[in-house]
Amino acid sequence: MTVTLEEIPPKTVRDSISGLALAAAAANVVMQLARLPVGHGVANSKVDSGRVDKHPIKRTRTTLTYIAVALLGTDEERKVLRQEVNRAHRQVRSKEPVPYNAFDPELQLWVAACLYQGVEIIHDVLYGEPSPELAEELYRYGSRLGTTLQVKPDMWPADREAFEEYWQDGLKKIEMDDVTRRYLRDLTELRFLPAPVPLLFGRHHTFVTLGFLPQRFRDELGYKWTPRDQRRFDRHTRLLGRVNGLLPAPARLFPFNFYLRDFRRRVKTGRPVV
Repeated sequence: MTVTLEEIPPKTVRDSISGLALAAAAANVVMQLARLPVGHGVANSKVDSGRVDKHPIKRTRTTLTYIAVALLGTDEERKVLRQEVNRAHRQVRSKEPVPYNAFDPELQLWVAACLYQGVEIIHDVLYGEPSPELAEELYRYGSRLGTTLQVKPDMWPADREAFEEYWQDGLKKIEMDDVTRRYLRDLTELRFLPAPVPLLFGRHHTFVTLGFLPQRFRDELGYKWTPRDQRRFDRHTRLLGRVNGLLPAPARLFPFNFYLRDFRRRVKTGRPVV
């Protein structure tokens, strides 16, 4: 697959998917699954191959590949990825206890909106708030996080102001029950990983995850967040920005550049993408 100059994403987009964005990965999963149908669709999924608590390495690869191809790939590559994800999503549906269908474009729009929020947050953390022109450029590209699946272009809010209205309305629909709250707290505290991992890293991972979450999500999860926590987190994000500024471009893009190349190799050799 040949990439033309017209298909090379602008610098604002490339900056926004720095590898340091992985610090906010768990927070983004929490936001996505905070809608009850999505949370139940994942927590109760019988498709173990796509569960982060069952196969964390594979799930991480598929998620990062999706983001890399959606934002950095060509239209043809996005088409291929859509077909592969659709094939996997055909198995992800349920009627009880909460109806869920992975092909539901409205729920996919929510997931895409969460991914875009993460992109914008990381860009601001690493580079500061962009100019209105660059922010709009980033927002236009953000629609690909939804349209690479079933979200139609006209479903994506027309501009950033419309997106903010959609987001605030979405916050009102956040709901967790015992099933999804337990699943997401296990994710936040790394309890689904082998015993030494949560013991060594669980506390820090919880702190960073909560730091990247809006208060509405923290409340629903049942965690406290104090002004002192916020000051500590602000120091942490300033450090991320300084470290990012010292990295050469290929290192900043890692592992997204790696997974984009891996996707292209898999397509070329006929290996599974998802």
